[in-house]
Amino acid sequence: MTERDPIPPADPRAGVLARRAEIDGAIGRVLDGGHYILGPEVEAFEREFAAYLGVPHVVGVASGTDALALALRACGIGSGDEVITVGHTAVATVAAIETVGAAPVLVDIDPETFTLDPERVEAALSPRVRALLPVHLYGHPAAMGALRSLAARHRLRLIEDCAQAHGATLDGIRAGALGDVAAFSFYPTKNLGAIGDGGAIATADAGFAEKARRLREYGWRERYVSETPGTNSRLDELQAAILRVGLRHLDEDNARRAAVARIYDAGLAGAGVVLPVTRAGCGHVYHQYVIRHAGRDGLRAELRAHGVGALIHYPVPVHLQPAYRGRLRIPGPLGHTEAAAATVLSLPMYPELGPERAHRVAAVVRERAGAVTG
Repeated sequence: MTERDPIPPADPRAGVLARRAEIDGAIGRVLDGGHYILGPEVEAFEREFAAYLGVPHVVGVASGTDALALALRACGIGSGDEVITVGHTAVATVAAIETVGAAPVLVDIDPETFTLDPERVEAALSPRVRALLPVHLYGHPAAMGALRSLAARHRLRLIEDCAQAHGATLDGIRAGALGDVAAFSFYPTKNLGAIGDGGAIATADAGFAEKARRLREYGWRERYVSETPGTNSRLDELQAAILRVGLRHLDEDNARRAAVARIYDAGLAGAGVVLPVTRAGCGHVYHQYVIRHAGRDGLRAELRAHGVGALIHYPVPVHLQPAYRGRLRIPGPLGHTEAAAATVLSLPMYPELGPERAHRVAAVVRERAGAVTG
């Protein structure tokens, strides 16, 4: 970036500095306590996050990808099963399905919300399909009402990928409480981020929660006795303590994200870019503010030259990536998925961005969007 005071697309360090005293206190509490794995901080965070989501059970694990994989295993999904999801997502969604031995089935997205299109699901069903795995992408909830109906009618598990949706709501219910089980990531740039990796499983089902607790630690119910095959996927005490700090401020931070989004909405109206939508009844938490432009790559280069960082979430759909090309079941066309990958652009978005820089971003996008063609 060539301008002074460049604006990065994300800035997790700014969040740490804003709450440094609280974070230092949380870290000191762990260091002084002498319990570093699955101790009181993890237990407290699990209780507090469960209360926030409105579910009885949260199980802390080592990463968002692990959360997805262990949620699938807790639902009994494994070798020989199929799971319907989308290709316009972080590859972790699909990787987690394959980790448990199941086969991903990709269907197209809704072109406005970028989430799993319920109307494409029916045609993708087979006797092997055991679950639907919608992604609440960019902070906007998927169409969970229609997906719940589909899941109930076909006796499928409904598993939420909430990696980008901490605090998002649908009809007043938080993401994470909309399906049978949900998976969260606490990667540092998330709306609720750790200083490292971390994840959690959320559910109202006590049986799923108990299975997840055993699976995250070698299948133990009693220490050193593996009742079932498990793994090592534990949220550590330091990350849990830091997440407890972030959770106290999550709604405030999401409100600041929404304020940035309103500045972008107003500043970019009529600017020649397609703006994000929020469907009726949805509470968008703007993990990303994603515009569309036919000349996306040129626009991104122009923004960079003017000191504005922008990212592409995601430039290559999963089914077109080298590791997956030609080997996934794709029952229908993925036209909206491929069109999104060619046109989406994520503008800077984080709570500490502030109105002044948000207005600057909007002004640069508005000025340069018309100068770039597809």
